[in-house]
Amino acid sequence: MASISGLASFMNCISVNRNPNRLIPQVYGSFTVNSCNRVSITNRNPIHIGKLREPRFYKAVELDTFVTSDDEDEMSEGFFEAIEELERMTREPSDVLEEMNSKLSARELQLVLVYFSQEGRDSWCALEVFEWLKKENKVDEETMELMVSLMCGWVKKLIEGKHEAEDVIALLVDMECVGLKPNFSMIEKVISLYWDMGEKDKGVLFVKQVLKRGFGYENDDNQGRKGGPTGYLAWKMMEDGNYTDAIKLVINIKESGLKPEVYSYLIAMTAVVKELNEFGKALRKLKAFTKSGLSSDLDTHDTQLIQNYQTTLLEDGVRLSNWVIEEGGPSFHGVVYERLLAMYICAGRGVEAEGQLWKMKLVGKEADGNLYDIVLAICASQKEINAISRLLTRMEVTSLLNKKKSLTWLLRGYIKGSHYVDAAEVVNKMLNLGVYPEFLDRAAILQGLRKRINQKGILESYFKLCKRLSDAGLTGPCLIYMYIKKYNLWVIKML
Repeated sequence: MASISGLASFMNCISVNRNPNRLIPQVYGSFTVNSCNRVSITNRNPIHIGKLREPRFYKAVELDTFVTSDDEDEMSEGFFEAIEELERMTREPSDVLEEMNSKLSARELQLVLVYFSQEGRDSWCALEVFEWLKKENKVDEETMELMVSLMCGWVKKLIEGKHEAEDVIALLVDMECVGLKPNFSMIEKVISLYWDMGEKDKGVLFVKQVLKRGFGYENDDNQGRKGGPTGYLAWKMMEDGNYTDAIKLVINIKESGLKPEVYSYLIAMTAVVKELNEFGKALRKLKAFTKSGLSSDLDTHDTQLIQNYQTTLLEDGVRLSNWVIEEGGPSFHGVVYERLLAMYICAGRGVEAEGQLWKMKLVGKEADGNLYDIVLAICASQKEINAISRLLTRMEVTSLLNKKKSLTWLLRGYIKGSHYVDAAEVVNKMLNLGVYPEFLDRAAILQGLRKRINQKGILESYFKLCKRLSDAGLTGPCLIYMYIKKYNLWVIKML
């Protein structure tokens, strides 16, 4: 028979399972592995672990699913003989199991796994038993879940015990050696554990080691995208708002000679978009403070720093997009152009954004109509005449309601760029179509023209706009007073 203390511990484990709040059997702390050698235990002190969080591809497993009080009565003499023989370590576990195969039921084989996962047992034996079960095609879904639960527990305790990332990798190597290849679910869990414990540097080191070993890739996840460790860690960084860290992570891993998954490049491109968006919000707040006198005007040096930061982000985004296209192929073109479009919109780069709209159209990924209007407004603010002309061709085949919406975006773009004469022409075009601009837009244009009344051509545009608005019933008859400084002359005109 097996040692009295060992079997007593195991029987105690079974009796504990009568309590639904019990702990999962105890596992070890320190592992050392070389190549495909089994895990050797260097710390015999018990380490208790609680219920594990649910992995992606396996149900959450509590060991009372596999070990119940009824099992105590079902254990055969062969089970105890197998335990005793395995603990002697005088023969290979596979030889022992081969010899005892006919005496052990499928349930008892699962119990052997559980037995060697307990405190005081050598965990390498559990791996050897699983390897033999795999070889003999005796691993069903329940047994696989059990083994995954045991391995997750070991991994968790290594991380909680502040072990080096190499120790975790060594355990994953052992898993692969016995036919339990670490999948994305397992890698994802390890990364989450590092992140939740604040061990972010170890998490990065772990991801690099995983890439070197080739662990943790999924051909296709449930959203139809490539999954892998780099992208998941970058996504965790994004969740915490560390957008620049996510960008640097992916670029540094790529430039260090490793091969991140294609999906990680897209995650990093999304981080570029979010960082540009947050940067734009900060700039708008700063301009508001400056306008209200709460902050001083930006000097030339500050302006240059802002431009350099934005340019660097855009360059990183373009570099990432090139890697996606190189490694991902034509199927990724649409999503790449979409992210580049978002980047250029956030950065206020009208011409570049317009180019991405047409590229998306060429690959069959039509952008939303609102995006065309947003790009139109950006180009108007920068008075990019050719781009505006190309974008307006799309408006010709749309409904009157959509025409009004597009022209309103164009009008506001001109107002933002202080191009009031051009804005007045847009108002005329809208009135010709029978649609009316909003009151605040009309007021902004009239005010902008009045402030520039002494500039060449402004006076004529102002009078024409006032007359047109009056004829359309958008303003009542009024006297227009203005002072022409050049001639020291007051002009009073009835509209």
